[in-house]
Amino acid sequence: MSSEQVPAISRRAPHAPVRGALRAVETFLLSGGQRTARRNAWAAVVADRQRARDRREAEHEIAALTGAGRGSAVRPR
Repeated sequence: MSSEQVPAISRRAPHAPVRGALRAVETFLLSGGQRTARRNAWAAVVADRQRARDRREAEHEIAALTGAGRGSAVRPR
């Protein structure tokens, strides 16, 4: 039987009920992972902001200790 003789229904994607069930299972299994990924991403953003604040503070402290003025190589970001 050639591809022209195969009934149209067998060439389609999985039937709607099967597709819906697979999507529901996928959503259920991945929902916790997405939540964890978002939580991890936000924690990384918060940590990066804290490091930036710490770096700026350290630059200001070094500038104050070395007497560096506005024209120095250490510039606030």
